[in-house]
Amino acid sequence: MSDTINVTIRLDREIKEQAERMFNDFGMNLSTAFNIFARQSLRQGKIPFEIYDPFYSVKNQTELNRRIEEVETGKATFVVKTMEELEAMADE
Repeated sequence: MSDTINVTIRLDREIKEQAERMFNDFGMNLSTAFNIFARQSLRQGKIPFEIYDPFYSVKNQTELNRRIEEVETGKATFVVKTMEELEAMADE
């Protein structure tokens, strides 16, 4: 077996706890999970999963385009509120 070293990474506490629970359900700890991630990345020469921003999902872009069309064609209605009205709504 090759030499091993300790590596320190930073995670938000909640992310770490959620990941530990999930990986434990798979029968592994965080160290094993990160080793699998690193090995797969090296084998594939890339991150072994898709990284995306849900803002650019087809569903979201379709909705944004629909709303833009409503604004451009004059079908959209706008509501104007004062800051006081918005604050009152937030307190409800």
